[in-house]
Amino acid sequence: MKSYTELCTLPTYEERLEYLQLHGEVGRDTFGFDRWLNQDFYQSREWRQFRDRIIARDMGCDLGCKDHPITDWVLRDGKPIRPKISIHHINPITKDDVLQHSEKLLDPENAICASAATHKVIHYGTGKGPKLPDGERRPGDTCPWIKT
Repeated sequence: MKSYTELCTLPTYEERLEYLQLHGEVGRDTFGFDRWLNQDFYQSREWRQFRDRIIARDMGCDLGCKDHPITDWVLRDGKPIRPKISIHHINPITKDDVLQHSEKLLDPENAICASAATHKVIHYGTGKGPKLPDGERRPGDTCPWIKT
């Protein structure tokens, strides 16, 4: 099992990314037609409070690296919208984790801030290509419950 504490021993963004990468295991079914389970969880007050604590702990920085603040602000109708900060489960969660409300869901040792781009690289990067994410993508690979 990987951990936040162990991740923090790695000094650079690149080393932390390598530690977290799932090496392009795209489309591995974790929720399938039961995706509503994790979506309900991610809408819960408990998750939102946990998410806020992780963002504060990591100071809103990508993989918790102080020299990588998540600053990809976007403009909507001319107004800046705060950057999308994802919370990545270091050890991926499963349907059973959600059903059993496993400790893994809200364990600060199993969570880290990530920008949208970094989150894609963690899940879809193989480390074999010159640009990331470099994993093979298929239509609907992030939505295994949708038939393509």
